[in-house]
Amino acid sequence: MRVTSRQALAGFWAALVVSLGAGAIVLQWLGPPAEPVTAEQAAPPTAAAEAPVPQAPSPASPAAAAPPPAAASHAPPATAAARPSAPAATPIAAPEPPPLASAAPRRAAADPAIPPPDPLLQEPSRHGAPIPKLGPEGRTAIRTYARPFDRDDRRPRIGLIIGNMGAFAQHSEEAIRRLPGAVTLAFSPYATRPEPLLERARARGMEVLTALPLEPAGYGRDADPGDRALLTSLPVGENIERLEWALSRTPAQVGAIGALSRMRGERFAQNGELLAQMQQVLTARGLLYIDPRPGAPQPARAIGRTVDVLLDEPSETRGEIERRLAELEALARASTPTSALGLIGNPTPAAVAAILSWTSGLEERGAVLAPVTTMLRRPAEAAAPAATPASATPAAATR
Repeated sequence: MRVTSRQALAGFWAALVVSLGAGAIVLQWLGPPAEPVTAEQAAPPTAAAEAPVPQAPSPASPAAAAPPPAAASHAPPATAAARPSAPAATPIAAPEPPPLASAAPRRAAADPAIPPPDPLLQEPSRHGAPIPKLGPEGRTAIRTYARPFDRDDRRPRIGLIIGNMGAFAQHSEEAIRRLPGAVTLAFSPYATRPEPLLERARARGMEVLTALPLEPAGYGRDADPGDRALLTSLPVGENIERLEWALSRTPAQVGAIGALSRMRGERFAQNGELLAQMQQVLTARGLLYIDPRPGAPQPARAIGRTVDVLLDEPSETRGEIERRLAELEALARASTPTSALGLIGNPTPAAVAAILSWTSGLEERGAVLAPVTTMLRRPAEAAAPAATPASATPAAATR
């Protein structure tokens, strides 16, 4: 049978319709096309996304330094082959702490604490507090409460005493906190609460004296040493009673100085017998005595020394104190033995600032700040040929 052209055309269109229907069914089954993938989505996950546990670098390896921040944020995670050989379970090592500041060990070596009051060097008194006494086998407060010092140090020694401590609490606290530990402090017996200040001073390794209220030159006019002052008009027994009261106010002391603030006890010291009796009491109790009058003889019956320079006279200004400190240093270099002792009446801010400025370069200038117990001398009468044997005085007098 012959196929006509009309039949062929109809067959073509029928096949086309069937094909289109089949394609639509296939597309329906496959679903909509997927969204195109960007380059950022195709990239591997970053180190921040993976958040691996950081491995502690080896402190001995220079290659363990941390990468710059920019590089670390885009770096791909390390593969198992590239990771450090330490197992993942190894705990992260803590960083090494920074080294301690050099001032801490230096302070520990330079400021050894003075020991607290020793009961074996005390005896009860009627004043509500114990007073010093000689200990077993002649032990003295001079040795027990002295600041350690290298006795082989041959540099010129310069001693400083700051008086009237405790009278002004704020100034006293600042002086104890800021001044070098080799400075010696003389505490007023009239201080209301000296115990906290004394504890801080001992912690700094500062030697302590009792400031004795001796009758000054201007007594009765413009100088008042207080109601417990030792006076030329009093009997010997009363003066000794007042001396013991003053000593009871300052535990763990190495001795006493005959000055209170800028009063130097000149009128009392003019009576040689009274002065000698007071010194004998101090010696019998294992204490030293510092005479605050430059040019006065060395203590006749006590281990001690006379002050060489009054650092706050004629004025208490910083400039005057710095000038006098320079004089004291020059005197120490010229003396034989090479030492000098200075006294400041009050712990004023000007005095503290002047001392700090002067001591900042003292060792570079070849001198050393020394505690008062390193520059003592034997009693002047004991040094004479007909004097009491040396064994009658505490051994610390040789220092």
